[in-house]
Amino acid sequence: SENPSVTLFREYLRIDTVHPKPDYDAAVRFLERVGSDLGLACQKVEVCQGRVVLILTWQGTNPRLRSILLNSHTDVVPVFEEHWTYPPFEAVKDSQGNIYARGAQDMKCVSIQYLEAIRRLKTEGKSFARTIHLTFVPDEEVGGHKGMEMFVQRPEFKALNVGFAMDEGLASPSDTFSVFYGERSPWWIKVKCMGSPGHGSRFISNTAAEKMHKVINSFLAFRESEKQRLKSDSSLTLGDVTSLNMTMLEGGVSFNVVPSEMAASFDIRIPPTVDLKAFEEQVATWCRSAGDGVTYEFHQKCMDQHITSTEESDPWWRAFSGVCRDMKLQLKLEIFPAATDSRYIRAAGHPAIGFSPMNRTPVLLHDHNEFLNEQVFLRGIEIYARLLTALASVPPLPAEG
Repeated sequence: SENPSVTLFREYLRIDTVHPKPDYDAAVRFLERVGSDLGLACQKVEVCQGRVVLILTWQGTNPRLRSILLNSHTDVVPVFEEHWTYPPFEAVKDSQGNIYARGAQDMKCVSIQYLEAIRRLKTEGKSFARTIHLTFVPDEEVGGHKGMEMFVQRPEFKALNVGFAMDEGLASPSDTFSVFYGERSPWWIKVKCMGSPGHGSRFISNTAAEKMHKVINSFLAFRESEKQRLKSDSSLTLGDVTSLNMTMLEGGVSFNVVPSEMAASFDIRIPPTVDLKAFEEQVATWCRSAGDGVTYEFHQKCMDQHITSTEESDPWWRAFSGVCRDMKLQLKLEIFPAATDSRYIRAAGHPAIGFSPMNRTPVLLHDHNEFLNEQVFLRGIEIYARLLTALASVPPLPAEG
């Protein structure tokens, strides 16, 4: 008696694509099978060894027009099974219809909702002017460096002729639906402090630890100020402020030896409203004020600050928001607090919206007992079917002749 869309969703959840060894081959075979069943054209692009992007295509009646891109990733993050009520790769459904599995929210639900929305539209005999492409990419959960970041540079991506893209968002515990039109820029910075070494029994001057103390104080004082700014202004969301966390601390060789070098690593996420050059100068000032021999290096430095228009004058946004109004979906527009593959799509010059139609649902991505209710999942298919109808029917734009 289970809805076939739910059955398909649970089948996908049982494919173990967890890092560090995701079974990408099984996921691609499964998705290719579903695409073939729907009569979609299939293309596989190996962006590097062992990393394949699957493209499924529903050809539009006017292929010259720019296409709609539906992106999702196939990988999921690790689990700590001892904290789960049900095995995380069995897709157990409880008596309330909650489906428990890693990837239930992030983001195998969206992959199947895309496909089932297309199934519904094709069953109804619909066709649209614009082509719809679905891309299923690897390695998003480890930064997308061997996935979407490489794919957008490929001729196969450029051949998709993308006009507008949709990618993942977040669940929302309230009645509203979160819509993400931009992302914070992730900066990973390692600060190294060099100082005078010596015996642990002496008051040695100019030590690495003293300099590191000043560095950490400066960084964490800024963290506290941003934390308080978020707390004191109810109009702000996490994506509107700069988050900063010290994530690693290194140094020392023995209890009785003052080390000559210490290092601290920081994960910083910067909203598009911040001047990145000015922010780096602030980092440099913190390091200089800590003393001589203090340097920093980037392990990640995203400088792209593209955002997608949410003005009603924009034809893509007008189509998206019009459907949401018609369906009485209350939207909350936000900057995504973490990072998704949307940043690579936007950096390539294409508008992209992050949207996962999951309201009245606790945010459990990367958490224990990740679940999605089957009714919320099925409602998402209906929402996507309406969105695709509107987006794939956007009239030719001036640049398209």
